[in-house]
Amino acid sequence: MCVIKTCANNENKSAIKWNFIPVRIRLLAVAVGMLFIGCTLTSEVLAQTETAKTAFTTHYDPAAFPMTEMGQVAIGPLVPMLTASPHLFGDWGGIQPWLTNRGIFLNVTVNEEYMGNVTGGRQRANVAAGQVAGALDIDWQRLAGVPSFWTHMLVVNGHGSSLSNAIGDSITNPEEIYGARGNVVAHLVDMYADKGFLRDRIILSVGVIPTGSFFNQDYLACSFMNVSVCGNPAPSKYVPGGRDWPSGNLGAVLRVRPTLRTYIMGGIFAVSPHAYNGGISGWALGQDGLGKLSSQVEIGWSPSFGRHHLLGHYKIGYWYDNSRYPNLYADINGNSFQATGLPRRYESGMNAAWFLFNQMIHRSGDGLANGLIVIGGADYTQGSQVAMRDHEWIGLLQSGTPWGRPLDQVGAMFQYMEMGHTVTLQQESSLALGLPYLSNQWGAVYGIQSHENVWEAFYSIHVARGTAFQPDFQYLQRPGATTTFHDAAVIGFQFTTNL
Repeated sequence: MCVIKTCANNENKSAIKWNFIPVRIRLLAVAVGMLFIGCTLTSEVLAQTETAKTAFTTHYDPAAFPMTEMGQVAIGPLVPMLTASPHLFGDWGGIQPWLTNRGIFLNVTVNEEYMGNVTGGRQRANVAAGQVAGALDIDWQRLAGVPSFWTHMLVVNGHGSSLSNAIGDSITNPEEIYGARGNVVAHLVDMYADKGFLRDRIILSVGVIPTGSFFNQDYLACSFMNVSVCGNPAPSKYVPGGRDWPSGNLGAVLRVRPTLRTYIMGGIFAVSPHAYNGGISGWALGQDGLGKLSSQVEIGWSPSFGRHHLLGHYKIGYWYDNSRYPNLYADINGNSFQATGLPRRYESGMNAAWFLFNQMIHRSGDGLANGLIVIGGADYTQGSQVAMRDHEWIGLLQSGTPWGRPLDQVGAMFQYMEMGHTVTLQQESSLALGLPYLSNQWGAVYGIQSHENVWEAFYSIHVARGTAFQPDFQYLQRPGATTTFHDAAVIGFQFTTNL
């Protein structure tokens, strides 16, 4: 996702096996589950008028999305600089206030990037890429008196090329934008409606929805440019059951808020067997082969600690895709399909799980992200079917308030991405047989893959109203998760503005 920055086996199909998940993710799951249960049991359920802006309150302010900005807790989807944000051109000569007063939120953002590697990689390369995004969100309660009803549409136009392809690193991409969005004027990202019930404690969303606009999403992670963590983490966002931005999925999401600072969310999405959901343009909603489903669930807790209201967000989730996928190594008898020439083994169902968090540990001023924030998480997919098995990250973000630049932001992050044992077996078989390595979900393979580390640091400079310029440095250790190429040092910048 690209937005302007703020401060920003065939058995057991129906259930995940506990020993299926790595130990570190199991421990994280237990910890967050205990926190969530404790909060749910002890938190007072606030009065309904305190948890939503609805027709039942004495004063109604239009909102682009339901369940956002309630007690400074955002429950997806949140595109911070596409909603209620400053515009480079002000109020558009009075047009913006006229629209928002009627519940119409119209935003256009521009994102341009340039990046290149100064050392390492397959070759020296530099690329430019960019995107224009247009969003139309309507609060029909304000526009037409229809209570607790919203509609949304988001389209993008992209250009440019991928640095990772050029430098031989198909595992991660230092860019947020990495090429065209279907070579169409307006690639459809989402188009859906929300309906609120019980004074907006329950929200049902139906339509074309990128799964990561709701699930497995941390908008603060998009302060960083590296797309492996921006918005939604790899690897689960790169497989059909969790495919995200700019791909939308036909589906529905039900969000329930038991207390002000907790939520439970479930969703079901059609799984496209094609390379692109909705075709290359995103508008081909009647694709064939949409009979399989991805079922997703997430619980979250957003505490606020101490007299300085140190805000945190903790979420844990899981999805199951009931499609059939080939094992990356085995034939029907469990041997190398490359060696035997026998048909590949297909497995029923794919699993994914995640844990995400961000926690302010020191407040510098008012606002959601005005202070020092620790951000991190883990994402896991089924290694027998997906080349990247797991991904962990940890980082720090700090607003510029301490040095008199409150709208600036500085950050640093470390990412670790580990490939699955099954894909390693496949690649060892290729090497032993003298065959070329097979490409996988991430692209071309240049050697036996094991893991890759990414270090990133940036400074985002507020240069004008709704506009930021961000220099960025990244160091890629073991590009492509192999030792084939030297470590790559990448530098670049990003320019973003909300018109």
